[in-house]
Amino acid sequence: MKNEKFERLKKDYVQGFPAFCGFEAVRVDEGYFESRLRIRKEHHQQDGFVHAGVIATMADHTAGYSAYTLVSEDHRILTIEFKINYLRPAIGEEIICRSNVINSGRKIIISESEIYSLNGGEEKRVSKAMVTLMSVPMSDLT
Repeated sequence: MKNEKFERLKKDYVQGFPAFCGFEAVRVDEGYFESRLRIRKEHHQQDGFVHAGVIATMADHTAGYSAYTLVSEDHRILTIEFKINYLRPAIGEEIICRSNVINSGRKIIISESEIYSLNGGEEKRVSKAMVTLMSVPMSDLT
């Protein structure tokens, strides 16, 4: 049952704006979600680094899906707040985001995302985000 849910979440992850950006789901486990982005020219800002907005979107979206692994299918995850620190410019062939749930309450879930750039086979952490999310029954949203 978990594997079915995890496979469904992998497919669900790449819709809408995240699909437009080129995000891919890589690995899913309980309380964990990993994604990747193969960097294209369109992801760069004026100095040739991956744009901070791309990194923030990936950190938030992937954190949300780490939370989705812990809730029932009749719930949706909404971001309440997030904070991101940029540690160094992201350059290279791809960026990888690893998100872990660090606290799971009945309604409030906190995840952290770490984003790494992969350049010439070397992985470097480029940012870290803390994301506060809320689990909401689908019936409350309609």
